[in-house]
Amino acid sequence: MSGQGRGEDESGDLPVDSSLLDPVTQLYAEPFFLATTSWRLGACRRVLRPLAVTLFEVVDGLPKGPVLPSEPKVVAAMLRQTLRASDVGARLYDGTYGLLLEDTPEDGAVWAVERVRRALDAKPGTRVLRAGIACYPGQALTAVEMLDAAHRALAAARQWPQDRIEVALAEP
Repeated sequence: MSGQGRGEDESGDLPVDSSLLDPVTQLYAEPFFLATTSWRLGACRRVLRPLAVTLFEVVDGLPKGPVLPSEPKVVAAMLRQTLRASDVGARLYDGTYGLLLEDTPEDGAVWAVERVRRALDAKPGTRVLRAGIACYPGQALTAVEMLDAAHRALAAARQWPQDRIEVALAEP
């Protein structure tokens, strides 16, 4: 029996309330991403599993010319193509993107972002991906600390005119 009679779509997934989604990309929107970061961190803390938060931007125009955000639909398609079903991808209000990678330590988060970068490189055009990564428990113990650390790492990555992935430093 098909699950469609129980509110599922053709893929077997339950439908998502459209108010939780970014209207352009159909990725999750920032409020959902922030709330989910707190919830998932609590779950990871209970079972002593790592959690990675990645904030990144994809821009056109580097190293020469005006810097413009890349086409959001292209970035969203690459995220859907490369992320696991359990990962959460979101488009944030400032045009950057967020990833929530459960059961993923630092090196796994770097590889996840690298897979996205390579997928974007395979598309026509010149794009630069710059990312900041913070992980529980390595760099932060709370959701606010994780997001702050990821923002600092992204700011450090933005200092470079080419692709760059920065992992946050643990605060003393």
